[in-house]
Amino acid sequence: MRRWWPFTLRGTGALLLAVAAFVIAQRAGIPELLYFATLMVALLAASAVALLLTRGAGTVSRAITPEVPEVGGSATVAVRAGLRSTLPSGPGRWRDVLPSGVTGLAEGPSPATASTLSGRGGGLQARYDIVGRTRGIHALGPFEIVTTDPFGLLRRRLALGRTTPVTVAPAVVDLGALPSASGEAGGTRQTTTLQLGQGADNLVARPYAPGDSMRRIHWRATAHRDTLMVRQEEQESSPAATVVLDRAVSRWSPAATHAPGSDAAFETAVTACVSVVARLVHEGYTVDVVDSDGTLLTDPVDGGDDVEARAAAAGFASLRARPDDPAHRVVPASAAALAGPVVVITGALGPEDRATLGGVANHSALPVLLVVTEHVELDRLRAGGWRAAILQPGGDVAAAWDDAMEQGYAGVGR
Repeated sequence: MRRWWPFTLRGTGALLLAVAAFVIAQRAGIPELLYFATLMVALLAASAVALLLTRGAGTVSRAITPEVPEVGGSATVAVRAGLRSTLPSGPGRWRDVLPSGVTGLAEGPSPATASTLSGRGGGLQARYDIVGRTRGIHALGPFEIVTTDPFGLLRRRLALGRTTPVTVAPAVVDLGALPSASGEAGGTRQTTTLQLGQGADNLVARPYAPGDSMRRIHWRATAHRDTLMVRQEEQESSPAATVVLDRAVSRWSPAATHAPGSDAAFETAVTACVSVVARLVHEGYTVDVVDSDGTLLTDPVDGGDDVEARAAAAGFASLRARPDDPAHRVVPASAAALAGPVVVITGALGPEDRATLGGVANHSALPVLLVVTEHVELDRLRAGGWRAAILQPGGDVAAAWDDAMEQGYAGVGR
C-alpha cells in the first residue's frame, strides 16, 4: 500500500489538513479556512507538476567485482545512474531490483537533484554487496529512484536504464591432495631434463634469453662460443586426467532439466565437478571434463593453471541435466582405455549401471566415483577397484572426497 501511495508523510499531513479545512470551513462558516485549504491544494498541485517535469536519463551502468561471483561468495556492485530534472527535486531513495539468484541490501538514500537549467547534472553513484545464492545467469535491475518534489510532499518512482546480467558460478570447494600412488601413471607435475650424456656439462645448451635464471648459465659453452649460453630448459610434462559429469536426467530429479538450482542433488554434483577439476589442475594434470555420452563440457584446462580452473567454473553456471542417451552409459566408451585419473560424478545408480563401471577401474591409475544420492550399495564397486564414496545432496563435498581418497590407504579397492 505504501509503495503506491504518492504522498510522503509531510504530503499526507498537508492533504489531511486541506480536507479538514474544507470541512470545517463549510460547517463553521470560516472563510479563512477555505483560503487555507485552497492554498494547500494548490501547493500539492504544484508539487505534482514539479514531479512530472522530473525525468530519468535512462543510462545506468554497473560494474561488478569480481565479475563472476561463486555460490556463497560475495561481489561488490558499483552503480552510476543519471537523473535530469527541469526543476530541482528533493532527496529520496534508490533501489536496485535483485533477482532471486542473489541476495543483498541494494537500497539507500539518494541526494537532492539540481535543476538542469543551472548547468549541473543529477548523477548518482551507489555501491552495494551481493551474495550468490544459486548458480546461473541473473539480471540486476532495473534501477529505481524515488524522488520527491522540492517541498517534499509527493514522491515518484522512476525506473532507469536496463538490467545487467551477472553470472554466478558454482562454488569451488578446496579438496584434499591426491594420494602419492596416483603418480604411478604420471602423477603430479614432473620435470624431465634432456641429456646427451652423463654429467651436467653434457646438457644441451642454448643462447641466453631475457628472463632466464643466471644460475643456469652454462659457463663452458659460454666460453667456447663467446656468447652467453644457458642449460636447456626443463621440459614439463602435464599428464592427463578426465572428469565425467553424468548429466542423464534418469540419475537426477526431472527438475534438474529446468533452471539451475532446481535440484539439490544435481547442484551438489556440479559443485563436486568444478572442485575436482580445480584439485586435479592444481596437482598438475591437464583435465578434460566430459558428459557420460562423451560430450566435452568445457575446453581442456591446462595443468598448473589454477586461475583458468576457476574461470572454467563459470562455464557451468547454466549447466542442466539432459535427456538420456540410448546407450544409457555412466561413463563414455572411451573412458575404459584411459590410464590417468578418472573421476566419475553421477546420481542414482541401478544394477546395470554398476556392471558397466567395472572395467574402467582396471586401467585408471586413480579411479574415483562420487555418487550423489541418499544411499547406494558401493561394496562391489570398491572391490572392483573404485575409490567410491556417497555424497549426500547438499552435503560436504570435501568430506566425500577425503572418504574416497582414504580408501586406498585402508586397502579398500585397488
